Amino acid sequence: MAIEAGPIDTGQHGAARRPLGRLSRSALSRAGRAALLATDRAPVPDAIEPIVQAHRRHHPQADLALLSRAYRLAEESHRGQMRKSGEPFITHPLAVTMILAQLGAGTTTLVASLLHDTVEDTEVTLDQVAADFGPEVSYLVDGVTKLEKVDFGAAAEAETFRKMLVATGDDVRVMVIKLADRLHNMRTIRHMKPASRIRIAKVTRDVLIPIAERLGIQVLKAELEDIVFATLHPEEYARARAVLAAHEERPDELLAPFAETLRRQLAEAGVGAEVTVRPRHCVSVHRVLLKRAAAAGPDGLPQALQPADFGRVLVVVEENADCYAVLGELHTCWTPLPGEFKDFVAAPKFNLYQSLHTAVQLPGGEVAEVLVRTRQMHLVAETGVVALGDPHQPGAVQAASGDELDGTDPARPGWLSRLLAWQQETPDPDAFWSTLTDTLSDDGEITAVTESGERLHLPVGASCVDAAYLLGEQTGHRCVGVRVNGRLAALSTALRDGDVVAVLTAPAGEPSGPAAEWLEHARTPAARLAIERWLAGHPAPAPVVETGPSDDRPAPQAAPAVVRGRAPVAVLGRPDTPVRLARCCTPVPPDALTGYPIRGGAVAVHRTGCPVGDQMREDGRSPLSLAWIPGVEPPNGYRVALHAEALTRPRLLADLTAAISAEGVGIFSADVEPPRELRVRHSYTIELSGAEVLPAVMRAMLRVPGVYDVYRPGVPGEDPAATADRPLDGPGDPAARGGNGDDPADAVMRPSWGMHGRSAAFSGGSSAGGPGGPQG
Repeated sequence: MAIEAGPIDTGQHGAARRPLGRLSRSALSRAGRAALLATDRAPVPDAIEPIVQAHRRHHPQADLALLSRAYRLAEESHRGQMRKSGEPFITHPLAVTMILAQLGAGTTTLVASLLHDTVEDTEVTLDQVAADFGPEVSYLVDGVTKLEKVDFGAAAEAETFRKMLVATGDDVRVMVIKLADRLHNMRTIRHMKPASRIRIAKVTRDVLIPIAERLGIQVLKAELEDIVFATLHPEEYARARAVLAAHEERPDELLAPFAETLRRQLAEAGVGAEVTVRPRHCVSVHRVLLKRAAAAGPDGLPQALQPADFGRVLVVVEENADCYAVLGELHTCWTPLPGEFKDFVAAPKFNLYQSLHTAVQLPGGEVAEVLVRTRQMHLVAETGVVALGDPHQPGAVQAASGDELDGTDPARPGWLSRLLAWQQETPDPDAFWSTLTDTLSDDGEITAVTESGERLHLPVGASCVDAAYLLGEQTGHRCVGVRVNGRLAALSTALRDGDVVAVLTAPAGEPSGPAAEWLEHARTPAARLAIERWLAGHPAPAPVVETGPSDDRPAPQAAPAVVRGRAPVAVLGRPDTPVRLARCCTPVPPDALTGYPIRGGAVAVHRTGCPVGDQMREDGRSPLSLAWIPGVEPPNGYRVALHAEALTRPRLLADLTAAISAEGVGIFSADVEPPRELRVRHSYTIELSGAEVLPAVMRAMLRVPGVYDVYRPGVPGEDPAATADRPLDGPGDPAARGGNGDDPADAVMRPSWGMHGRSAAFSGGSSAGGPGGPQG
């Protein structure tokens, strides 16, 4: 959508003007001179008269004298300079200022835009700008001034954007001026060399268009997208333009009649509204073309564009309540499509955008998308932070929007705060530039809420690790688990918009810290940097290597290298047979194994004595002999089921989850049965990086106060009803029996009841309930 020199309809209506009456031309001239003398207002230069007219529509009381002085200084400074197009250089700052005036920017912003190239390309200094126009204008001009390649070399562009982002953190108008500057440069990009066109278009695509989206300035974003598309993909652009041109030549027989019908329906319902059809711009049509091409029709051929694909219906009303009244009429008179309704009025998007979105089915079966918003919402949707006014003027947000707009600070949006937080820790220009482009490439933001009501603004695809570190670096380091929407979840879980998150942390004083694999789940630069910093400060202990025996003891054997990516079990005599570890008994080394053939020629691997495996044998399947392959582990580690028997108490679930996560183990699923007689069973399925971790996890769970037994289900004798009274000093596998997996089998061991925080396991000759039994 190009911004031309004419007026832009932003939905604002000025005060009604009284007619001048039948005055002669001479009378009008005398009245004009008298008014000029009475107000002591000097005439503005002809060159900025269109700018003044556009500016007055938004700011009737603007200081035009300041604009005139800024223009005169810019014109004198740039006199004799020419652009690559052959035009005088002054046409560039004038065009940039015109774009900003049509957006509704304030006088200070227009003054700075007129002067934005003077310090960079002329002899004018920042001190001179500050002396003539004040420190505010000087700050804006300095913010958009490029750094010299002589001083920074190849890093000049990256460091210029870093400088600009830092300045934007204090005054968002710096980036608004830069976007307008880039838009005019893109309009004249055809005068650049081909290599320069490609480079500038790619930077615009990767950095400036995402920033325009985040600032909510859709009119700039749409035009920048079209120009970049035409520059980088001329053939696809020509195809999309041809499709658009062919559609524009035909009368609109779908959306326009629907808009008229909707307008009449709303009038009958007493809802005042303006109903228009908003055509899609070229990039938007191209995206629809790709979507249709990917979805084959009944004949197997790509679907053709439908008339409804070329635009959407926009309904603009006066009050928020009217938005929902329009929605009610739409869903009453037409059939709404399930899943298409989105309420961005009650929950604005991260870039201040507010509207109701819905889609309805028309009588002919076509689908029409409808947007509903108020006039002020429409203004903010088109011009973003520009509509909020000067961020340094008290009450600017309220004056522009009538409310707090979800408390968003236009001078420091959430995404910008996060960029500023990590850019200080990324001094390398190349690393900064790659991280910046990666961060801005995200499609958007989501909003999660903590159980205490705190809002967390995160990029799409962010995980629970990112949420933990957004709450604070120490909170992230001490995170041992999370609840998402009231259910335990893995730290790698990707959050969705509206999720309720609770971060479970280790108690103060207990050792904690992130694991190296957290880096695979962290999407935000702040989380990655915090994890990397912690890992650098807490290196993993190096393995102890002995060159030879120091006494009569034999030299330790080197541990075999772990091989991941294939099954850790082999069928004796049939080494190439595929195997699958059963999920009913979750075998891990060194469990005794039995295998049974299943469909597809594979072998199901069960622990010896597993009831499911025994049933397969009773059904006539011949058991096969299996063996663990040393040093081989499954691609994603072992998945193990554990049951914890405990006396019910508050926070037991959180403490057990924390104990498991503190061992660096992921929780795949968790289930809590209803308490019976003050006892409760917790069932967990955990994912182990290696089988050797299992005993430590079971011991950690036994150390949780209230837990009196931890065991693996799936073999005979593991009925929890028999757990409390069974002797624990008999033969058998300690891990299968409950208790501590790698303790000596001949030791007399029993789990403690844990009610007073005693040791989780200790030696003694008494049975449960004897002199060494539960603490009273």
